[in-house]
Amino acid sequence: MSPVFPMLTVLSMFYYMCLRRRARTATRGEMNSRRAIESNTRALPINVEIVQYAKEVLDFSSHYGSENSMSYTMWNLAGIPNVYPSSGDFTQTAVFRTYGTWWDRCPSARLPFKRTPSTFCSQDYVELAFEEPVYPTAVHILETYHPGAVVRILACSANPYSQNPPAEKDLHLLNEDPCRCKQQVSVSRPLGKFGSAGDVRNVRLGSSRLPSWQQVSLSLIRGDLRSVCESKDVCMVVLCMPWTSVCHWTKEEKSFSLIQLILSHLTVPDLCRLAQTCKLLYQHCCDPLQYIHLSLQPYWARINDTSLEYLQSRCTLIQWLNLSWTGNRGAISVSGFSRFLKVCGSELVRLELSCGHFLNETCLEVITEMCPNLQELNLSSCDKIPPQAFNHIAKVGSLKRLILYRTKVEQTALLSILNFCSELQHLSLGSCVMIEDYDLIASMMGAKCKKLRSLDLWRCKNITESGIAELASGCQLLEELDLGWCPTLQSSTGCFTNLARKLPNLQKLFLTANRSVCDTDIEELAANCTHLRQLDILGKRM
Repeated sequence: MSPVFPMLTVLSMFYYMCLRRRARTATRGEMNSRRAIESNTRALPINVEIVQYAKEVLDFSSHYGSENSMSYTMWNLAGIPNVYPSSGDFTQTAVFRTYGTWWDRCPSARLPFKRTPSTFCSQDYVELAFEEPVYPTAVHILETYHPGAVVRILACSANPYSQNPPAEKDLHLLNEDPCRCKQQVSVSRPLGKFGSAGDVRNVRLGSSRLPSWQQVSLSLIRGDLRSVCESKDVCMVVLCMPWTSVCHWTKEEKSFSLIQLILSHLTVPDLCRLAQTCKLLYQHCCDPLQYIHLSLQPYWARINDTSLEYLQSRCTLIQWLNLSWTGNRGAISVSGFSRFLKVCGSELVRLELSCGHFLNETCLEVITEMCPNLQELNLSSCDKIPPQAFNHIAKVGSLKRLILYRTKVEQTALLSILNFCSELQHLSLGSCVMIEDYDLIASMMGAKCKKLRSLDLWRCKNITESGIAELASGCQLLEELDLGWCPTLQSSTGCFTNLARKLPNLQKLFLTANRSVCDTDIEELAANCTHLRQLDILGKRM
């Protein structure tokens, strides 16, 4: 019997070694319950859930902070949190620029586009990159101040750090209109099944839902490295319209007008689907009269050159066009955008291109040549446009609204624009850090832009009482003025008193973070600006 025991011992050791090896390799289905934190120094098991923080902030629409600081900026979303679990107002968090609904009621507010889906309520977004692509199972967004603004979470199957990026970058909806938390600090977003490894995460925010600024400390993702899921999309369109009687119309006129009225309530994707049902509805759905106002911003993730080419024949009469947030990462090319405007730009009056990072000098040149009737141009956060390209805007003398927030416009180009665009009524120059002398800019506004009604000079670093005096003397129709975070303005010079006396039509005045505002300034505003509805003196010390 003695030879048996060594044999049993050897078999036991062999069995033990096999178990150890299976534990290390973690074959599919054997370690579903195991969780591990990602480590760059060792190979990860096949089916392990990892937890990781955002590695980098790739893109965003706006932020409260300045371009050369970390305070209140989106860049605070990257890395391990330094605020949570505390809650309150902290400079180390990410804060968007706007909040609440009253931004839509000020003099500079823009009219909404028709056909905008009722489910689309995003005002801002931020794109985050995570180092390890995963199949997401949960997202934790740590909202440390006024939580509840996150309305959509999406994931991109492309790795931004890959040396060979895929030709197509699909975005997948992970969560829409999450719970509207009012008291929670850490908000966990459990996710449904997701069909491919996601890396770039796009978080959309509806800041109009909140009474004050929202602050976010970080975004954290949980996910499986190797999972297999399937998802199917089901779409159904239901349209209910009341019947209205129309007198003195022929049968054909009544039929045409009624169909046009019904179709005017459809969103763009539904209109395109309906065009595939029959020849009659195809003619109605392709009628250029249905595309006088066209907003593609709600569908930004799916818009590319092919989309523009498909819509080109339908948009020959278009007057309002919204391409904000679209075309990034090569989805829209310069040639595709140029072809579209050459066919559809002649009647264009309003053009929204916020966060259009595909735009370059060629695009601005095409806009000024192909859109002679343009009155409103929004280039907010188009930070990839080179400084010299803005000179082309001066060719559009009919401009009434120009938004250059967070762009690289320089002083020479801006002076040229102000000189030739004397019809300007609304001008946004917030966070334009490449302008060297705002006093000179204010002087040119006072001399040339007599019709100016709203002016945004948020975070301009060098305007003084001299520039304010020139502005107040020449632009006396001003109803809205944003001088938030302008540290060179001092109450002791009388600049705010001068504003109050010379601008009686003011409805909105921002003096945010100006430490020198005193009682005399408030008394002058109360006595002279009787139409004042919004006054921001947050951060004063007097």
